[in-house]
Amino acid sequence: MKLAELTSPDNYFEDFTVGALIRHARGKTVTEMDNVMLTNVVMNTAEGHFNEHLMRQGASGIFAQRVVFGGINLSMVLGLAAQDTAEQCLRELSLDKIRLTNPVYHGDTLYAFSEVLAKEDSDQPDAGIVHFKHFGINQDDKLCVLAERRVLLKRKSHWANR
Repeated sequence: MKLAELTSPDNYFEDFTVGALIRHARGKTVTEMDNVMLTNVVMNTAEGHFNEHLMRQGASGIFAQRVVFGGINLSMVLGLAAQDTAEQCLRELSLDKIRLTNPVYHGDTLYAFSEVLAKEDSDQPDAGIVHFKHFGINQDDKLCVLAERRVLLKRKSHWANR
């Protein structure tokens, strides 16, 4: 696989090649604010996200400290990938095969990579469908997030010169 660093205006349907692996330019360090604020907003009150005392006592049997809510990790990875894979998006078609494979803790930094799995024409002449696999890797090169996403992207031939 060829590793591309896209992050440019070349992110229309025609610009993606099946098999390409994209390393997205930015990373994001997960803060306590990210976890606590957003986890509260969605009313996820699991003690594994909020009760440091309980976690440090080993009550979970798995983690020795609070873990960041997986929905936040997924959102961050998709957000980091968005500048390359969603800039020309007309419609999100699907998001599935989500896997949270390693815990993320406050202070961890997530980086995003995307692989182009498939491309196909759509029923719109001005757009095509791209199927991505997104990966979230932490600062220790551990895979933390996996997800597949299908998007309807603008065709450069119809939109670039408007």
